[in-house]
Amino acid sequence: MVLHLLVEDGCAEPPRVGFVVNKAVGNAVLRNRVHRRLRAVLTARLPDLPAGSLAVVRALPSSASASYEELAADVDGALTRLLKS
Repeated sequence: MVLHLLVEDGCAEPPRVGFVVNKAVGNAVLRNRVHRRLRAVLTARLPDLPAGSLAVVRALPSSASASYEELAADVDGALTRLLKS
């Protein structure tokens, strides 16, 4: 999973999140499952994102076999690294 984060200072809009889950992840059933899991993970972390930020999550093919907990750990690690800088 790759996470891109754009933070606009001084913007009062709520944070937004977009997802990219392409065919390399698997068939439509697997892609939808990965998308639902990532959406659930990011929904719980929206309050942690700065106001006005835009996050884009790109699922890699290994995301298809990852559990919810593994995806959550990946998102937490990526957010920690991105929010530090």
